[in-house]
Amino acid sequence: MPHDIALLGAGRIGRIHAANLMAQPELCLRYVADASPGVAEALARSCGAQVATVDAVLGDPDVAGVIIATSTDTHLDLALRAHAAGKAIFCEKPVDLDLGRAVAAASDLAEARLFVGFNRRFDPSFAALERRLRAGELGKLETLQIVSNDPAPPPIDYVARSGGLFKDMTIHDFDMARFLLGDEPVEVFAWGSCLVDPAIGGAGDIDTARVMLKTANGAICTIANSRRSGFGYDQRIEAFCSGGMISADNVTETTLRLWRQDGATGPALQNFFLERYAAAFRAEMAHFADVVTGRAQPMARFADGIAALALADAAARSMATNAPVRLDRA
Repeated sequence: MPHDIALLGAGRIGRIHAANLMAQPELCLRYVADASPGVAEALARSCGAQVATVDAVLGDPDVAGVIIATSTDTHLDLALRAHAAGKAIFCEKPVDLDLGRAVAAASDLAEARLFVGFNRRFDPSFAALERRLRAGELGKLETLQIVSNDPAPPPIDYVARSGGLFKDMTIHDFDMARFLLGDEPVEVFAWGSCLVDPAIGGAGDIDTARVMLKTANGAICTIANSRRSGFGYDQRIEAFCSGGMISADNVTETTLRLWRQDGATGPALQNFFLERYAAAFRAEMAHFADVVTGRAQPMARFADGIAALALADAAARSMATNAPVRLDRA
């Protein structure tokens, strides 16, 4: 019999997770909960699920796991409650907006079957890049360059509650840096500006950033972010090693190219993260099915969520002080 799963949060990312969950034969979407009853009802009806409260979901012994796709400020409390109820947990990033709160909860969630939704680990190209780095095909990794640019800035009301660019957007790149470097960063330096939308600056955030990470063995990672590329969802990684370079390029809408005497034209990039990382979202749900059934341990645990959040916090402090920030490896 499929394992019953409850979805907490029926917004944009919740709807993506619901569709991918329904494609997993070992999982069944039993309940949907959302702060907006109408939103929960619409998604539940389309998926053949029931609307329920969080209390009802966590109190139902037949629910094997929960997907936390609610607003970020609720992630940690819901994760703690779900773990106490004995559920497997798929928690969207970041695990919290407050690093201190997350660290304080680390001991309680250390043994939780909790998977943090760093979906880019499951992107086929990025995952293949990581495997080849670990295999040492090109020798020792020396420098890493991660480019992650949005096609356009998000609505200002989203920016105001997002926790800021480093915690909302760059946090994926911080996790990818840790995933690929194979060693923890010990030093962070960050620059940030508001160059795209003055309203973002008015909300106290930035829309453009460059972050440098350095590991104890001297490897350096550069992360480039902008809320506006102007030409699609720009997602690239280059890894320079002692024996050469390996890269993962942008994903385009098609592979069609046109060549004429006056030049060449190519296809557009995938325009948004939902399209660019569609395969990654499907793969991470398959991984969650493995976690629920006990076949696998979470690839990205709560400790990974804390580590990425710590890098986001350090980047913000570096930008504010215009100085490098050293990190405690303990």
